[in-house]
Amino acid sequence: MSGSANRPVGRRTFVLAATAAAGTALTGTAHAAAFGYSDDGSNYVVDTGAQLVFKISKSTGDLTSLVYRGTEYQGYGGMNSHIESGLGASTVGIKQSGSTILVSVTHGTLKHYYAARSGENNVYLWTNKADTSVSATRYIVRVKKGAFLNDEPDSYTYAPTTIEASDVFKKSDGQTRSKHYSKRRVMDYDYLGWSAGGVGLWIVRSNHEKASGGPFYRSLLRHQSADGGGLYEILYYGQNQTEAQRFGLQGPYVIAFTDGGAPSSALFPGTLTTPWADSLGISGYVPASGRGKVAGVGISGRNTAYPYTVGLAGAAAQYWGSARSSDGYFSVAGVLPGTYTLTVFKGELAVYTTSVSVSAGGTTTLNTIALPSSNDPANASAIWRIGDWNGTPGGFKNADLMTYAHPSDVRAASWTGNVVIGSGGETAAFPCYLWKDVNSGLLVYFRLTAAQAAAAHTLRIGVTTAYANGRPQVTVNDGWTSAVPSPPTQPNTRSLTNGSYRGNNHTFTYSVPASAWKTDTSQYNVLRIDVVSGSGATGFLSAGTAIDAIDLLA
Repeated sequence: MSGSANRPVGRRTFVLAATAAAGTALTGTAHAAAFGYSDDGSNYVVDTGAQLVFKISKSTGDLTSLVYRGTEYQGYGGMNSHIESGLGASTVGIKQSGSTILVSVTHGTLKHYYAARSGENNVYLWTNKADTSVSATRYIVRVKKGAFLNDEPDSYTYAPTTIEASDVFKKSDGQTRSKHYSKRRVMDYDYLGWSAGGVGLWIVRSNHEKASGGPFYRSLLRHQSADGGGLYEILYYGQNQTEAQRFGLQGPYVIAFTDGGAPSSALFPGTLTTPWADSLGISGYVPASGRGKVAGVGISGRNTAYPYTVGLAGAAAQYWGSARSSDGYFSVAGVLPGTYTLTVFKGELAVYTTSVSVSAGGTTTLNTIALPSSNDPANASAIWRIGDWNGTPGGFKNADLMTYAHPSDVRAASWTGNVVIGSGGETAAFPCYLWKDVNSGLLVYFRLTAAQAAAAHTLRIGVTTAYANGRPQVTVNDGWTSAVPSPPTQPNTRSLTNGSYRGNNHTFTYSVPASAWKTDTSQYNVLRIDVVSGSGATGFLSAGTAIDAIDLLA
């Protein structure tokens, strides 16, 4: 997490491997004697003095070799490791400043950097994308086939049948695989990679201050195929994106080798300090002295059953931090000067916003934030409620599976089936996603008392994203049908089939007149929910939406 002094309890790190060999990070200086660089004619050859030697192409800035303990790890499908799919002709330079070697790559307005430190088995990277004239949305470390094997949700090595686009696959046992199925929000991991045979190869992510989408964003992180593996640092990912692209320097992110264990926590975002880089002349680099901090005394009015996150979002940067469970205290450090929208999230649902300004070297201190009761839809009195108002489809049928599998996966429960209020387990029986061509027309049965049936009520349906403008239209007892609601602003790419429910949370409200209800209290009222849209394809690519909560207010 970017600069937060309060890291989430139970933070999940992405340590998935065929062989989980124990070990510790190698960051000492015992092998520093060989530190230095040379020129082999085509590449700059950098020896970190820690059994790590890497090469950078003098013509393209690609990382062409990554040798650790004498073994070559770079090389996927005959391609190099690089920005995007390779920049092509670039201006590449190198310099040594004491115990640091810096390789600089310039391609049009894009500037990219590799740094090595004497005695460390790490490669530090920065990328400065100034504008859209150069495509740079990722850095990919391409790893030789056979070096590490896995069959985790983000691997498609053993999934030969393509079922959607060219990036979602199905195995012979009916399970699905895709590099999109990372299973993680960006705030849930510090590093990712593989470990086998006493060697760990990892990417430690940056603080993502120049990325977009906030703390809950999901994107591809790694993959395996028959040709080898890929580890990603995503600079900007267009899939299911809710924010405009940010520009400027992103990093450092780190390629780290270990003896099989996790990388050193000193490399983690929010922990890593790089004063040694202050004077290297990296374009867009802002040292710690040029950054500020936002701290909050606490947050009152929280529902302590949920985690709360504080996000900062501005045109030029984004940050986040966790609120302390005991009192809501939060601290977000390392923030670039500027004005930000501060948002308090209950789970992933925004329940408070304000504006804050940050100055270099200063701390913006906020008094206790009092959350208005009306800002949390869960505080409204309801006759019945399905799901929790937390900004996610968590708890609904198939919700957890959908972060690492396709809806057609054999492990998914049936997407159809109706729900009876009062039967118990209503949320678990209600599907997390509704599609026009799959399970539109779902029915919810419920009874009302005489007093309730004599009054008009508001029905609310909260959604977390939508595909192809899918939105709910409701019918009550076949006698009253709502108008077709206007579609809210949502991403225009795939989401429900590539592991992400994260879009723009929106609540649809329907004013149901008293005349719509059945007056016989022994009879069930029937709510029908249809997905409407004039766009979309068929099946799981038809218009659809993800559900946050549904309730009928008292």
